[in-house]
Amino acid sequence: MKKKLIAMILAASMTATMMTGCGSKTPAANESAGTEKAGTENVESNTAATDDAIANLIAATEGTVELTLWCNETDAYQTVIRELVDEFETTYPEVDFNITIGVESEANCKDDVLADVEAAADVFVFPDDQLVDLVNAGALQSIDATYTYDPAKTNASTTVEAATVNGKLYAYPLTASNGYFLFYNKNYLSEGDVASWDNLLAAAEAQGKTVGMEVSGAWYLYGFFAGAGLDMYGNEDGTNTCNWNATDTKYTGADVATAISAICANSTLVNCVNEDAQAFALNGEMIADVNGTWATTAFQEAYGDGYAAAKLPTFTVNGDQVQMGSFAGYKFVGVNAYSKNTGWAMLLAEFITNESSQTKIGIATGEGPSNLVAASSEEIASAPALAALAAQSEFASLQRVGNEYWGPAATLGQLLVEGSYTDVQAILDEAVAGITQAPQ
Repeated sequence: MKKKLIAMILAASMTATMMTGCGSKTPAANESAGTEKAGTENVESNTAATDDAIANLIAATEGTVELTLWCNETDAYQTVIRELVDEFETTYPEVDFNITIGVESEANCKDDVLADVEAAADVFVFPDDQLVDLVNAGALQSIDATYTYDPAKTNASTTVEAATVNGKLYAYPLTASNGYFLFYNKNYLSEGDVASWDNLLAAAEAQGKTVGMEVSGAWYLYGFFAGAGLDMYGNEDGTNTCNWNATDTKYTGADVATAISAICANSTLVNCVNEDAQAFALNGEMIADVNGTWATTAFQEAYGDGYAAAKLPTFTVNGDQVQMGSFAGYKFVGVNAYSKNTGWAMLLAEFITNESSQTKIGIATGEGPSNLVAASSEEIASAPALAALAAQSEFASLQRVGNEYWGPAATLGQLLVEGSYTDVQAILDEAVAGITQAPQ
């Protein structure tokens, strides 16, 4: 019944022709791909459809529109989203809004939404690997029509594909930079130093400095095995395929595990989480760290004029230099299927993911926009972190894994960091057994 009610609300406030809508008086109007080759008559028709839909929504609104928006906990994200929400409210002065911005870790978003969907935020930011579970639980409102622009045409095709399930778009693409690479201080390290783990650790050690990476984190550990050609990916039934314990591949699982342990045995390498790495960089101790775009502001502050970034280093496996792989991913904005103000929730989601908003978010947070025009702007494209991410993307795989991956992989990573094992094949066999088990 709830879904039928939502469909009726959307039908009353939106039109099917808006999927190519353009020319709206709202800020996102100029983004519509429909204006590229459309004649004047079509533009005027689409403008009328768009304006009518928003006018209908405003006319149907009574009292205060209450909305809750969940986004990343960092100060940069909270600040820029607050500014965008203020702009949104100003854009529609006829409406009395009460929009609350909540702090929500993207890593936990799916679990927090599904804990009580009806009590969750109307609009929320989440990583792409949580999409299928949210869709299967009926938590996401599908994007069957739009008000101001068509996200399927303005964003990179890979992000649109990742936001689509069974041919239907379920989320608004926001960023295309949810991956990891190497931040470093070029006042201490050269491009040659950061090209390989061997050179990087040697250069840092010679200067009494450290290098950081959360090797025990399952997300980051993946990069070593993937780079060496070993498989780990999720299947449609929720299980994982993994051969990290392989003995018949060019580089066996034991070869890779031994290489990881050798890196971690160097006292210059610090196994640490994001927040600790930033603190170590600020106090001048850590001159390089494997991290993501969300940490851009912190490393810019820590390294000053030495701030730089590069793809991940190569590492030594059986005497060969092997390029590390990585996970690649995107961030989306979703609308709660149980929102009491579905139309306004969708319009807000459109607003904070339009070209202008994605540009502002990118500048504020260092994350790369999924919007094609925003991503190609000089200010965004010239950012060192995004250039490094682009260089790493050649070796990255879309993050699609079952839930059983995370625990066993993290345990394996901790054992390799500590070197607390006697039989490397045994710990790999145990890890793979856990990773590939049926969903609990």
